[in-house]
Amino acid sequence: MFEHLVTIYRSWVIARPKLTLMLVCLLALGMASGLTHLKLDASSDSLTLEHDSDLDYFREMNQRYQSGDFLIVTFRPEQDLFSDASIDLMKQLSDDLSQVPGVVSILSMLDAPLLYSPKISLGDIDEARTLLTPGVDRQAAKKEYLNSPLYKNLLLGPDGQTTALMLNLQVDNRYLEMVRHRDALRLKRSQDGLSSAEVIELERVTREFRDYRTEVAARDHQRVQLVRDVVAGYQDRAQLFVGGATMITADMIDFIKSDLRIFGIGVLAFMIIVMAIIFRQKRFVILPILSSMTAVLIMLGFLSWIDWRLTVISSNFVALLLIISLAITIHLLVRYREFHKATPDAPQAELVMNTVAFMALPCLYTTLTTMVAFASLVVSNIRPVIDFGWMMSIGLAVSLILSFVIIPAGLMILPKGEPKDKGDNSAAFTLLFSRFTQRHSNLVLWLSVLIAIVSVYGVSRLEVENKFIDYFHESTEIYQGMYVIDKNLGGTITLDITLDAPDEEPLYTASAAGEDDPFAETGAELDPFASADSFDEEDPFGEADPFNEQSPDQHSRQDYWFTSAGVAEISKLQNYLDALPEVGKVQSLATAYEVASDINGAPLNDFEMALIQKSLPEEVSSVMFDPYLAEDIEQTRITLRVKETYPGLRRAELLEKIRQYTINELGFDADKVHFSGLLVLYNNMLQSLYKSQIVTLGAVFIGIVLMFVVLFRSIVMAIIAIVPNLLAAATVLGGMGLAGVPLDMMTITIAAITVGIGVDDTIHYIHRYKKEFAVDGDYIAAMHRSHASIGRAMFYTSVIIVVGFSILALSNFIPTIYFGLLTSFAMLAAILAALTLLPRLILLVKPLGKPQLDHDPLQAQAA
Repeated sequence: MFEHLVTIYRSWVIARPKLTLMLVCLLALGMASGLTHLKLDASSDSLTLEHDSDLDYFREMNQRYQSGDFLIVTFRPEQDLFSDASIDLMKQLSDDLSQVPGVVSILSMLDAPLLYSPKISLGDIDEARTLLTPGVDRQAAKKEYLNSPLYKNLLLGPDGQTTALMLNLQVDNRYLEMVRHRDALRLKRSQDGLSSAEVIELERVTREFRDYRTEVAARDHQRVQLVRDVVAGYQDRAQLFVGGATMITADMIDFIKSDLRIFGIGVLAFMIIVMAIIFRQKRFVILPILSSMTAVLIMLGFLSWIDWRLTVISSNFVALLLIISLAITIHLLVRYREFHKATPDAPQAELVMNTVAFMALPCLYTTLTTMVAFASLVVSNIRPVIDFGWMMSIGLAVSLILSFVIIPAGLMILPKGEPKDKGDNSAAFTLLFSRFTQRHSNLVLWLSVLIAIVSVYGVSRLEVENKFIDYFHESTEIYQGMYVIDKNLGGTITLDITLDAPDEEPLYTASAAGEDDPFAETGAELDPFASADSFDEEDPFGEADPFNEQSPDQHSRQDYWFTSAGVAEISKLQNYLDALPEVGKVQSLATAYEVASDINGAPLNDFEMALIQKSLPEEVSSVMFDPYLAEDIEQTRITLRVKETYPGLRRAELLEKIRQYTINELGFDADKVHFSGLLVLYNNMLQSLYKSQIVTLGAVFIGIVLMFVVLFRSIVMAIIAIVPNLLAAATVLGGMGLAGVPLDMMTITIAAITVGIGVDDTIHYIHRYKKEFAVDGDYIAAMHRSHASIGRAMFYTSVIIVVGFSILALSNFIPTIYFGLLTSFAMLAAILAALTLLPRLILLVKPLGKPQLDHDPLQAQAA
């Protein structure tokens, strides 16, 4: 079988190189024709856990309370905020923003109902008064905005000069229904399996949802741009920032596009420069670049044709594939140049086939180990990380095949030329490491042990808590907008607490109308006249009962949460939340009750509460009650925002603290308390990172060790090979812990990638070391010769990988910057370990048998 494959390879790549390259070119062009369909994704799907039940509950709450996405425009005029000019300017801005498609309402100081300016009884409110109502005392309104429980830290900042316009966007119920239907089928597929009909249904729903999501994303992006265009027209008269989840999604798309462009151009330019410096021959620059770019082009085309979308994380895929593909081609070219230098008169076909034969096995295994590293990311349970792992695994397979097609075929077409290896002093550089290892062998071991101990301590300090605001540069509008909202307008990250009513509730009795009711103790069920009322069906006041939506002969009860007892429970929880330093604005039915009672001059009883709910104007009721009450299922909602800038923010601890207080101190049943919102979804992802890190590293370790056992046919050699790479991974993770850099959705991949790419050098080195050891059986001499030969290729590829990853520091996304710099650091640690610790372990254990020589020829010559 193997010989048959070799014959096919020789008859095509070596014998027909032009035809082979033409076929590759046609394939690349066919794939590239789909690039116009390449799509980017920054939706919630791309930043959440796989099968996250909290995400589904979050969407369910959005549907139930019809609370969709929103955009916030902060407004700080140059003149006094309550001057005529500023109010007119804000009114003009609000009118312009209201014309943006998809904006269904705007809540601002201009629209918020005034209840204290002046204070009037709720029963006397016929029409909502606002800041624009003629005759309104603006200073009184300002005081209300600053102190009213409804508006404090919501509409007006503590400075009295910064306000916000909240643009409520239309709830896309079709989107929510489609995504929930798709996710339900996905969950069933992973748990119980699907029938053939359900499989077809899932494919249909997924396809339709993707198409619809593309339309929604385009509309959202256009809406954000329109809002920004409107805001831009006012920047000369006020300081304005745009914020909100929809804007962040739109900007993330722009970040992905920018990263693709910058990384692609940056890495390509760097590759050309490095290859020119290393080889100083055009063909050895053109061929590797051609091979790497073809691999990326084919992969991007493939992703386009199957509608596999790039996210913020997988956008790094282009740069990484270019870098790793180039590393494969360098190993091929370095070995070819060595053969060419040793036998300059040999035919080109012989030189090329010898190169392919010598490098096929180590390149295959290095690629497979790297694929294992990326494939291990699929167990992370984080959708963008999973996609990134699969994309890189497939891309590496494509790169390996193209490297062994384009490089040999290109060499066969181009003239052989003269070997130009004389000016390369890299061998002298790599020999410094082998001599250091020989002369300071114990120091190498003790330094490795010390680094391992420090790294373990650093890993123990590793955290997952990080702030979403810190993902962006301070110069970006996302950061500036979030900072202003966080500091002045009640926080940025939403958290909703929904409470279900107790199972057993008292029937509504006449006692709700007042304490003097003669039937207060007996209840409506014991009313001796209840069944004898001859006017029961024709009671002219039957429909006036504020509690009764049913026929008069049925018992009815007031919604549990809209009673003084229910509000009292909500108030206890809200007071606790208000006291938490990391919590900003909190709103609930208790807020409305506090305002209503204050205006009434005394606490409201149940009858008054029900009467007010039904008698208030819609403009007032929609602000005070509707967002916090689902009467049909007797559920209430407390909404709050958390301050991202709070220095001691610990999301998991905060959620657990609130849950324990609600259950243990207030006595709520655990199954009656639900948390949702962006804070919960983001925390779920963060908390999964620790587990994902352990699982992915474990999967990489097991997979690579098994491959090493097969490759080296020795358990001892497999352990020797993996130790330097585990040390490199531990070094970068420990360094993160010591430096206080937390794990996030990008840095979680570093350790697995470090091991996966780092073992490439290990495989190449051991493969070459065994060849050199077979020459004379001298461990020391084999080490020096390996450093002088394969060590050069390891040095070249490591420089390319380290500097190539560093280019990611040009990103606008802070996690990508950390990913690039930390991976560069990890790969530097990996090459140092491969050139020092790896040969030292080989010399210590002597896994290849007893040495035939005990002297060091190179050291003897130096002496």
